Amino acid sequence: MRKVDPGVEEAIETLNMKDGPSRRKLLTGTGLVSATAAASALLTACGSSSSNASATAKTTAGNFPKTPAWQFWFVNHVTSNPFFVPAQYGFQDAAALLDIPVPKWGGSASTSSVPEMVSFLDTAIAAKADGIATTVISSTGFTAPVARAMSAGIPVVSYNADGTVTNGVPDIGTNRLCYVGQALYNSGVQMGNRIKSLISTPGDVVIFIATPGTGNIQPRYDGAASVLKPAGFTVAEQATGAATSGQESSENAYILATKSSLRGAFAVDAGSTEFLGPVLAKNGLAGKIPAGGFDLTPGTLSAIKAGQLDFTIDQGPYLQGFLPTLYLYLFNLSGGLVAPPDTDTGLTFVTKATVDPYLVPSRFEGSTPAQKVIPRSGPIINPAAT
Repeated sequence: MRKVDPGVEEAIETLNMKDGPSRRKLLTGTGLVSATAAASALLTACGSSSSNASATAKTTAGNFPKTPAWQFWFVNHVTSNPFFVPAQYGFQDAAALLDIPVPKWGGSASTSSVPEMVSFLDTAIAAKADGIATTVISSTGFTAPVARAMSAGIPVVSYNADGTVTNGVPDIGTNRLCYVGQALYNSGVQMGNRIKSLISTPGDVVIFIATPGTGNIQPRYDGAASVLKPAGFTVAEQATGAATSGQESSENAYILATKSSLRGAFAVDAGSTEFLGPVLAKNGLAGKIPAGGFDLTPGTLSAIKAGQLDFTIDQGPYLQGFLPTLYLYLFNLSGGLVAPPDTDTGLTFVTKATVDPYLVPSRFEGSTPAQKVIPRSGPIINPAAT
């Protein structure tokens, strides 16, 4: 009888292989070059069996108990806006981390239509969603649908917008569990102070805004105006429209008509900010008057690098997708005992001196879908507190 590699024999006994063709083949080395090859073949088979067993026996996501496939829904006011690309990556990544389905995404494509958003929210309620995250761009428009969801046992959190703000005081009007996003009025105050520091003598400034009155961006304008008007500035609020396709022409028309007296040009939303730099360059004002705005779309970052804009403000869009997903998961996992906290996703001024790390293609800022670790070096500078 051919000598059997002890490792092979031990492994066969450990696996409790019954007598049969497979056992005899491994013991005799039939069809194999050597006993070592037999051992390798067995280890490969063991690895395959172990892998399959692990897949079958998987009962956890990380160290959490295996949960139902909780389906969350995200309701949004401008689903086509590039600002929300990293937010979508955020909820995709959170879902992958937690081993749950990717949240559903919908609402109003480009017009900030509250009825369209409510329709999608009601669809989520009818589908018995396990949790809903919604932007609250109106202080009253979401009161009833959020109440319907919560009464049906569906947890609701808000993100990016949380109703209107009057003189810095939120007027939420909904019974949501928490808000995840920037402190919007305070961010406007910070912007106003930055504008004051850039313009030594008060004069005419314009602040472009996609949709005046909506809860996601009106508080920013109000916060900035609360600083600038008492300081002697004349502040014009100029609408550019919810659809990004028309914002550039709106800005160009205004700049063309007022450029002789304009002391500064700014914006409080992603689309209006992205087009501002090129519009100023087209009218010969880039670098001649202070300018800035919000968010980190590729066009805005390029304008910062080119010196067309003095600053833009990072409000953590990735976190606005990631954290609501995590909070809804933990709320369900704990039976409601882990209540989600209001979370300020921050305020960081990005300037020409600090823009380079943002120009590296990143899933976290929405410039690439690729998953990768972003190298970091140098001292950590704490951003402006909100």
